[in-house]
Amino acid sequence: MPVGNVVRVSDSPAVILRAPTDFDVEVLYRLASDLDTWEERSPSTPAPLTRAAYEARRADQDSAARNVRFVIEAEGTAVGSISLFDFDDLARHAEVGIALVTEARGKGIGTDAIAQLVEFAFVRCNLRRVHLEVIESNAGAIRAYEKAGFVLEGRQREHAWVRGRYEDILRMGLLRSEWESAREEAPTRRG
Repeated sequence: MPVGNVVRVSDSPAVILRAPTDFDVEVLYRLASDLDTWEERSPSTPAPLTRAAYEARRADQDSAARNVRFVIEAEGTAVGSISLFDFDDLARHAEVGIALVTEARGKGIGTDAIAQLVEFAFVRCNLRRVHLEVIESNAGAIRAYEKAGFVLEGRQREHAWVRGRYEDILRMGLLRSEWESAREEAPTRRG
């Protein structure tokens, strides 16, 4: 539930999703311009962004009517961003995107943030499904998505050029009905 500019959908005090502020520009720019981050999360070829290009892209994203973006805050520090984008109002679905600074990975922060965003998507946005794409070698992200209930829906073979080799892109999705069933089976998981 919203608390000021914070979305709290779990009792996790360590990880919250909140609206971006001007104070987050540095960490968001760092994520947007870090080649390692892009190579791990995006099937498109990464390109370093100048500060001006980043600011222009951020303004476009912020003005998009159907783009919901949060800063991931862990223990009081902005460590990443997570978003819902490419909403389809008729079919009631959207794509999920997440990026964490390197030092925040492998600590369960992404897993918690994904769970919170999924609940926001289904409860607040009334979506029927959420989906994402992930590079096959990003095992940590895949584990986090599976913990949130995402399942493999498809594979684009040798679709991305990453670190000198072709990689498959995995398409994963989660239906609201699957998410609701999992919550009913494990009610103590919910915050």
